[in-house]
Amino acid sequence: MGNILVFAEQRNGVLKKVAFEMLGLGSQLAAGLGGTVEAALLGSGLSGLPDALGQYGASKVYVADDPALANYSGEGYTNTLAGLIAKIQPAVVLVGATFMGKDLAPRLAARLGVGLAADCIAFAVDGGNLVATRPIFAGKALSKVRLLRTPQMATVRPNVLPAPQPDAGKKAVVEAIASDAGTVRAKVVDVVTAGKGEVDVAEAETIVSGGRGVAGPDGFAPIRSLAKTLGAAVGASRAAVDAGWIEHSHQVGQTGKTVTPTLYIACGISGAIQHLAGMRTSKVIVAVNKDPEAPIFKVASYGIVGDLFTVVPLLEKEFKALLAE
Repeated sequence: MGNILVFAEQRNGVLKKVAFEMLGLGSQLAAGLGGTVEAALLGSGLSGLPDALGQYGASKVYVADDPALANYSGEGYTNTLAGLIAKIQPAVVLVGATFMGKDLAPRLAARLGVGLAADCIAFAVDGGNLVATRPIFAGKALSKVRLLRTPQMATVRPNVLPAPQPDAGKKAVVEAIASDAGTVRAKVVDVVTAGKGEVDVAEAETIVSGGRGVAGPDGFAPIRSLAKTLGAAVGASRAAVDAGWIEHSHQVGQTGKTVTPTLYIACGISGAIQHLAGMRTSKVIVAVNKDPEAPIFKVASYGIVGDLFTVVPLLEKEFKALLAE
C-alpha cells in the first residue's frame, strides 16, 4: 500500500504550518497511490498535538515523546525516524523545507540510501512514482524529478501549497514509538531566538522588505512600522544585511531565506538576481523604488516609482484605514 509519512515539525509545542500543508498534499498523493497519510511527531511535551494533526487529515500519528528529543538533534531525529520508516515502510516521506527540514531530510535520505527531491513546489503521481517539481538556476527554470526508490523522499517549500480546512470530527490513531537518539555527538546548549513578536520570514504570509534604499539602520523604521500594521515579517536584501543595518535572520535571497508569501512588499530593493531567487515565487509582489529602471519592476505585480520614505508611510496610512473598516 502506498502510505505517505509526513514529518510534522514542531517548535516549543507549536506545529509548523508547513506540517498542515503537507498533510493536505499527502491526502492527495495517497489517493493516487492507494494508501493513507500518516504523521511522525518528535519532541518532548507533545500533548494535544496529535489531535490537531488528525483534524488536518492524518489517519495515524506516530509519537516519540522523550526529553532527549526536546531540542532538535540531527543525529537523534535521524536515528528515530529511520527506525520508524524501516518498521512501517511508507511509499513516500515528506519533510518541510525549513531550517530543520533542510538539515534532517538529507541525513535521513543518506541513512536510508535513497534520493531526495529538495525544495519542491508541486507534486504528481505517475505510474506509482512521485514526480516532484522544483525550481533550479535561481528560480529561472523548473525541473521535474521522478523518484524511483522507496521510500520516495522530498522536502516541501512552505507557503506554496494550501493547507486543508481542519475537521474537528476527525481523530487520528496515536501510536507511541520509542525514541532512538543513540549517541548524539552535537548537543544544543542554547537557543537564540528572534526579537519578541517578530515573524519568521520563511513562513510569513506577508513580508515587508528593505534594501540599500533604506540608507541605514534607522531607515528600517518605516519598514518595521508597516510590517507591524500588517502583522507581517520584516525582510531585507543582502546589501542591507552586509552593511550591518539588520540581522542576517531577515535576509531574503539566494544566500538568505527562500520565501513564498501571499504578499511581498519590496522597498528600496533594486532586484538583483540573487534576491529575486529567494522571493520571485511570491503570489503578489509590490515594488517601491525611485529608479523606474530597477529590475525589481520586471517581476512586480504592482510597482510604485517614488521615495520609500514618502510612499511607505502613505501605504501604512491606507492599510490602517482599510483594516479599521
